[in-house]
Amino acid sequence: MPRPGQSRTTPEERLPERMALGLLFRTFPPELVDRVVAECGRAERRSRLLPARTVVYFVLAICLFEQRSYEQVAQLLTEGLAWARQERTLCTVPTTAAISRARARLGPEPLAALFTELARQSRPAGARTRCARFRQWAVLAIDGTTVDVPDTPENRARYGPSPSRPVPAPTGDSASDTAPRPGPASRSASASGSGFPQVHVVALAECGSHRITGAVLGRLPSGGPPAPLARALFTTLTHGDLLLADCGPADLELLHVARAAGAEVLWRIGLGTGLPVHVGLPDGSYLSDAPCGATGARTAVRVIEEPPYRLVTSLLDPEAAPAGLLAALYDRRWDIRTSLRDLGALSPEGPQVLRSRWPGGVEQEVWGHLLVHHTIRSLLGSA
Repeated sequence: MPRPGQSRTTPEERLPERMALGLLFRTFPPELVDRVVAECGRAERRSRLLPARTVVYFVLAICLFEQRSYEQVAQLLTEGLAWARQERTLCTVPTTAAISRARARLGPEPLAALFTELARQSRPAGARTRCARFRQWAVLAIDGTTVDVPDTPENRARYGPSPSRPVPAPTGDSASDTAPRPGPASRSASASGSGFPQVHVVALAECGSHRITGAVLGRLPSGGPPAPLARALFTTLTHGDLLLADCGPADLELLHVARAAGAEVLWRIGLGTGLPVHVGLPDGSYLSDAPCGATGARTAVRVIEEPPYRLVTSLLDPEAAPAGLLAALYDRRWDIRTSLRDLGALSPEGPQVLRSRWPGGVEQEVWGHLLVHHTIRSLLGSA
């Protein structure tokens, strides 16, 4: 019987689901999945009912069919693999316990590596061909979201409780991913501070295409911004990128990381951030300098006072990038909110807590949702 919030399909309704699975098989061909699995050291040494390749497809499928139970997804995947002739070894529907053990063997690393490979393949020769542009720069945005995960000792130890309230006592078997998933009411309670552990996801997205091209995940530091997570994403920037973001005074110290990668920045900062006026410019902006890392050095920036924004940018020439145009361009930063809303269970308005009751499974799910999102966005871009 389907769990609350889950639905049962008839055979006639399964054709669209098989087509959706076919899209996954086409985007992630078996040879690509096998290569990534082998590179991560997860290739099997003996024949199994659930080889690593099939488990990768299963994780993608539970993210694609969020309202289906493990058993339903396993049935769909078994039929879909046979229908698409992609897999001959899976001839019977595995049990839920077997699936949980297979997911634990796989770990999150192959899914993360698959996302990295997909993002690399979508940028031939380093070009962002479907990205919105400002003059010669490709426009990207960075932002983060927190996602509730089941309250188990393992998840709480890795991600901590929601910062607003202490967590309730855990219930159920922490080793199982098969317990009922909290539904919309539980999600709403968590959003108001119920104390679910939360995994923090920081994403880098192309404005215009809404395609997420980089992501990192971990625990949200208490009392400050997730600078270490953002720093890891900055290293994926390249020459010709223009990064839009909100930032605090401490985040300005990451500016040199983006600049070292060859990217330009356009960031909104707080009105109370102290940036001295060095040279006033004809368009109303002025040249200043900002702290650059822990060495005490400073880097040249340009400040644009354009209510309701106060912007800091590495584009110092007002003729090449007039203040009014940059202020209007900053509105594109909200494109990433569209990207995050499209992430299903990872969306800030997502209807459910993730399924997985252990950190490796949580990270598998997060990467699975990012891979499904990338697949759908790439399909829409091609269309």
